[in-house]
Amino acid sequence: MANRLASEASPYLQQHAHNPVDWYPWGDEAIGRAKREDRPILLSIGYSACHWCHVMERESFKNESVAKLMNEWFVNVKVDREERPDLDHVYQLVVQLMGRSGGWPLTVFLTPDQRPFFAGTYFPPTDRHGLPGFPKVLQAAWEAYRVRREEVDAHSAELARAIEEAAGGEAGDRGGVSPELVAEGVRKLVARFDERHAGFGRRPKFPNTMSLELLLRTGDHERVRKTLDAMRAGGIWDQLAGGFHRYSTDEEWLVPHFEKMLYDNALLLRVYTDAWRVNKDAKYADTAAAIAAYVSREMTSAEGGFYATQDADSEGHEGRFFVWTPLEVDEACRGDEEAAGAAKRVYGITERGNFEGSGATVLSLVQSPRDAREEAALGRARSAMLEARERRPKPNRDEKILASWCALMASALAEASAAVGPHLASAAERAMRFIEKHLVVREADTRIARVARHCRDGVAKGPGFLDDHAFVGDAALDLYETTSDPHWVALARSIGDALLAHFFDPSDRGFFFAPEYGEKILVRAKERFDHSVPSGASVACRLLLRLGTLVDPKYGEIGASAVERLAQTAADNALGMGSMLGLVDRLVRGSVDVVLVGPRSSESTRALAAEVLRAYLPDRVLAWADPADPRALEACGALAEGKPARAEPVAYVCRGRTCSPPIEDPDELARVLGEGR
Repeated sequence: MANRLASEASPYLQQHAHNPVDWYPWGDEAIGRAKREDRPILLSIGYSACHWCHVMERESFKNESVAKLMNEWFVNVKVDREERPDLDHVYQLVVQLMGRSGGWPLTVFLTPDQRPFFAGTYFPPTDRHGLPGFPKVLQAAWEAYRVRREEVDAHSAELARAIEEAAGGEAGDRGGVSPELVAEGVRKLVARFDERHAGFGRRPKFPNTMSLELLLRTGDHERVRKTLDAMRAGGIWDQLAGGFHRYSTDEEWLVPHFEKMLYDNALLLRVYTDAWRVNKDAKYADTAAAIAAYVSREMTSAEGGFYATQDADSEGHEGRFFVWTPLEVDEACRGDEEAAGAAKRVYGITERGNFEGSGATVLSLVQSPRDAREEAALGRARSAMLEARERRPKPNRDEKILASWCALMASALAEASAAVGPHLASAAERAMRFIEKHLVVREADTRIARVARHCRDGVAKGPGFLDDHAFVGDAALDLYETTSDPHWVALARSIGDALLAHFFDPSDRGFFFAPEYGEKILVRAKERFDHSVPSGASVACRLLLRLGTLVDPKYGEIGASAVERLAQTAADNALGMGSMLGLVDRLVRGSVDVVLVGPRSSESTRALAAEVLRAYLPDRVLAWADPADPRALEACGALAEGKPARAEPVAYVCRGRTCSPPIEDPDELARVLGEGR
């Protein structure tokens, strides 16, 4: 029989709809029952592509005897962390405060008033690998709640106070911004760099794109190159179909955790594009094109929005869809021994294999093709293997469309169009039209635009959080700079107003993660640190700084003040606040503002714009000042002032208060843009 999760929109919650556990979605019904019956809440948080979430479901939540204990003792609540990151942010802190690493599935025991008293992540069904069995954990939590209630109440109150302190942010300036702060943060970041295998830290190894972008903008191009090359050659990259898996389980980027997340591919699309901008190496443009092709093929809805994730598991096993044995290669190549041999040699496919003792191999670039003939044979093998792989049972796909992640991909596609082609800008615009149609709601009688969290099958669910608003607003400006359409500036400004009205705390210049009109949970946390994506606070500040340059200095003043508030904290925590430290660098150096004056549709104007979009300018603001279009002038009024039109379209390049003479020639514009970094 189906439980209450069957009527939920989330694919992750629906995956648990036939568990024998009496699951509730998060909400008043579950919390009300816990209060009426004085029962503790067992809160389980995960997401649809999470391998260990599937394992715990298989081992425990589908187990009748375990479910009986859960139903008898607790009010059981399932949460999709992608739907409710506010709950996940707060309750992940419990595990960290208890001295353990967070992650998913997250398992938290709460009092009826939502205060935590014990937490962990994955628990096996029996004692294993130093972890207590889940039934033992259930019994201990239940007995503590019933027998040692005063102790539980005191401990939960203490944890709640610690969470509030940890989630509340830091108030007050600590010295403003300076080049020394940026250098201090970069030194700490470089100290964490793996000089042998590239990337940061040891195992498991994540892409850490925010750190790579920080190194790129501060001139450490070699470490970025080593990391991008290692990831592209490793098993974390899908060598047949493109797209990156979530992280590597080893130091060498070889064996990934196989789920594919939209946000990882968006962030990596952006950093490979920026690496191409730095050195114009075609392999980075090729990788950007392959990521975009994967997203178009596998992750795009009929209306142009982008799906959230693809699962790690298929046929009950992690990675089964992606790994190969020599026999499977031979069968796929259908007697083309030269093609099969090339694939085995180049991708390191052996009888022994490299994946968990299974005899299967995760594909990676072990060798380069020896000559043109082997390269052609490898091409035939790849086509044959991909065709054969498509006949395998596919991993599940979570088809909800999250505003923040969809906007991240739209932004990355808009930027990558300079390296790959204008069709990517069209895909970005289509995605943003989808977001605007389904996920943006304008407040009555105001110019404020609220963003919902996500939608599925055209039905929106929310409210949206800080990252939803910030990422959509920032993507709108990226699309404006790429397409010249002033509509996107108006949308970005409306969202900027929503950020200031519903998320910004003027008392300490911080940003709350949840809007003030949202559900009241244990703590209304403030945002500081990057997680899998840049922090909502950093992107909100970036949006405000860009709006301040384009349309009204008041936005920039607020954004700069918020960055200054966290500048020292960002330098102290460079690996966790790379996106904010990049904004500190932006304030130190100033932005490069380019104003194009001429008809937006003119080929000459477009040729000038192409040079701007090809240049590596991480703090770029590009304005399209079409003298014949009042909407275009309104979209960049603050920046276009005092820059007269000429007989031919021209560009003005401004750094600080100094602007270049008008430039008509694209080559001259490229030269001027290359100065100063």
